[in-house]
Amino acid sequence: MKQKTTARLTAAAAALAVALTACSASPPALVKADVERVSADRAAYPADLAQLRASARMLGAALLADGGDSGNGNVVSSPGSLLIALAMLRVGASGATAAEMDSVLGLPAERRDEALNALLASLDAFDGDPGSVDEKDPPRRPVLHTANGLFVDMSEPTGERYLRSLARHYGTGVYPVDFQDEAATKPAIDAWVNQNTGGRIKKAPAKYDRRDTFSVLNAGYFASAWKVPFDPADTVDLPFTTPDGGQVSVPTMSGVQDLAYARGAGWQAVDLPYAEGFVMRLVLPDSGTSGPGAKDTADASVALEAAAPAPVQIILPKWEQESSFELRKIFTDLGLREMLNTATDFDSIQRGLKIQAAAQSASITVAEKGTVAAAVTQINARAVSGVAAMEVIRFDRPFQYEIVHVETGLPLFMGRVSDPRPSGP
Repeated sequence: MKQKTTARLTAAAAALAVALTACSASPPALVKADVERVSADRAAYPADLAQLRASARMLGAALLADGGDSGNGNVVSSPGSLLIALAMLRVGASGATAAEMDSVLGLPAERRDEALNALLASLDAFDGDPGSVDEKDPPRRPVLHTANGLFVDMSEPTGERYLRSLARHYGTGVYPVDFQDEAATKPAIDAWVNQNTGGRIKKAPAKYDRRDTFSVLNAGYFASAWKVPFDPADTVDLPFTTPDGGQVSVPTMSGVQDLAYARGAGWQAVDLPYAEGFVMRLVLPDSGTSGPGAKDTADASVALEAAAPAPVQIILPKWEQESSFELRKIFTDLGLREMLNTATDFDSIQRGLKIQAAAQSASITVAEKGTVAAAVTQINARAVSGVAAMEVIRFDRPFQYEIVHVETGLPLFMGRVSDPRPSGP
């Protein structure tokens, strides 16, 4: 049975300590405790949710600018998934790393976790089982499934307050595993990904490392029919101009619908609605321009939300894409350097925790009947249990020495040892 975001999941320290001791590595068991996810009303957090939307747009711009691994200019990403994964990491951050994450990501200062809980609660209205979806015939009632998972090494103590916060605000499931046992743990993480994306993404995106002790994941799956489907009889091959100025022939849908439409300096945009609750927002740059920037898409969103539906002929190609992202580079470009390099500011999660890998995989299919998309974001880290790396200095070659008066710094004696064997009288 799939893990629901709304499940009562995890984390009192006493219960967790017992579970971590008792659980076997294979298969991993979901740890449940006495902490329930709290209810949250989206109407209570308008300013905070506006900040979260802006943060997601900023992350989306960074993902598109990076381009992922496709190399052909096609990109599909999930800024929402990335925002949630980073927010779960932020729960356990302190010091300079916490300040950096809040500043770079533009996160709400006071009620970040409460606002994200309210956002997730709004999405829960469309929760469903990805495995039940016929992707060739997307449902009229949209399915939007989100899941948060935390895999922790059972030999490494994980902070009680951190786990409680994830349970209360994110509904995060905790799976005690043995990362050294790759044969059991890697398939378990992959199975979680596969289950929560309806099989569209079969493997966790970050590289597995047996030395890791922490892996936090967010998965998202979306499937919905259009409010007004395109007639397959109207789909024909039409030319499409590529970035280099060449033309290719692609299957292209067309139809006339009442749509929100807007035009701005260098762009035009339209909201193509799904059957309920969602739209696909499409922004088209004017011919000869380099494409819409982050400000253009933000301006288009404002204009479309204020536009009244009117008849629009829309001509839209079908497409299917997959992308993968190495997120550490994106984090560096954004300025999240403390987050990547600290070995102390995540101590409330695990002692000496340091990020080792971060990645996202995403896929989308757009056709006459609707859209199916999925994404997984993963951040892996490793704890050193608070033991600093030990420096080794071995005096096995000539060296110098001084005997210094500490208060004055005066060197009372100074010498060199070239051969420590006793010298003669």
